[in-house]
Amino acid sequence: MKKLSTKQILAQNQERTSPMRNRFILWLHDIRSLHNVGAAFRNADAFGISQLWFSGFTPTPPRPEITKTAIGAEDHVKWRKIEHEIEAIHQLKKEGYTILALEQTDQSVPIHEYKLSEKPICLILGNEVTGVDEKLLSEIDTAVEIPQFGMKHSLNVSVASGVALYAFCEKLL
Repeated sequence: MKKLSTKQILAQNQERTSPMRNRFILWLHDIRSLHNVGAAFRNADAFGISQLWFSGFTPTPPRPEITKTAIGAEDHVKWRKIEHEIEAIHQLKKEGYTILALEQTDQSVPIHEYKLSEKPICLILGNEVTGVDEKLLSEIDTAVEIPQFGMKHSLNVSVASGVALYAFCEKLL
């Protein structure tokens, strides 16, 4: 076994087509950590997500703290700042998107049990402490959650976004 060079890894990645491209939006709302935003860019790039949306007080590029974690991924993933979240959700629904929140609720579905449809998906992740805002939860189609088995009840946003994107990518492959 021999490790691949960075050049070999890039060539391999460019030969692949993401099953999530043009059918998946990752949306971060009220994320306070620049590290989490940078990591979301890296995760979005890794899984071939075509769009990353930010709303509330989530910081946006250009910020050196985001770049430090994103390591340039912010230059490869399209992003936009959403000023009117509810209007954006309604527009996405008109365009045929299913709106999901990564959140633990009394009706959330474990992410591995979630059944995909042919519709594109917008996945909303919320604040590191309070989760997805109630005003957004009232507009979503379904909440999905990452099953956990330890004493803690949540994951860091950067980790949760990577786990969730992998789960959806695996479903689409």
